[in-house]
Amino acid sequence: MSPDSLLHDWQAFGTIFENLCIRDLMVYAGAQELAADVPVRYYRDDSGLEADAIIELADGRWAAFEIKTSEAKVPAGVESLKNLRAKVLKNPRARTRPPEFMAVLTGVSELAHEVEPGIYAIPIRCLGV
Repeated sequence: MSPDSLLHDWQAFGTIFENLCIRDLMVYAGAQELAADVPVRYYRDDSGLEADAIIELADGRWAAFEIKTSEAKVPAGVESLKNLRAKVLKNPRARTRPPEFMAVLTGVSELAHEVEPGIYAIPIRCLGV
């Protein structure tokens, strides 16, 4: 696939971008002192609810990520993350703790910012800082 054809195929571009973000998250999560054996996972349930990445530390803290190519897609990512949080925390007997935070990683965006309490929009370039 040439760079020109990639720029005209947003489906392929989005898939490649998502994989690059997952790679970065695996590097950063794996470097944490409390990293679990498999610190980054994908979540999808039978209803189609998904999170592109869940990072879990050995002490049970976790965070959820949606990956979007642009700031314009952040609202959809936020809704998906809120649905995930609501579903996982719905059963009090499951003893699942709330996420430490949730974030939508973006490719084209100016600044990291809090969209709603505990949910952030973060340009991927900010992870290396």
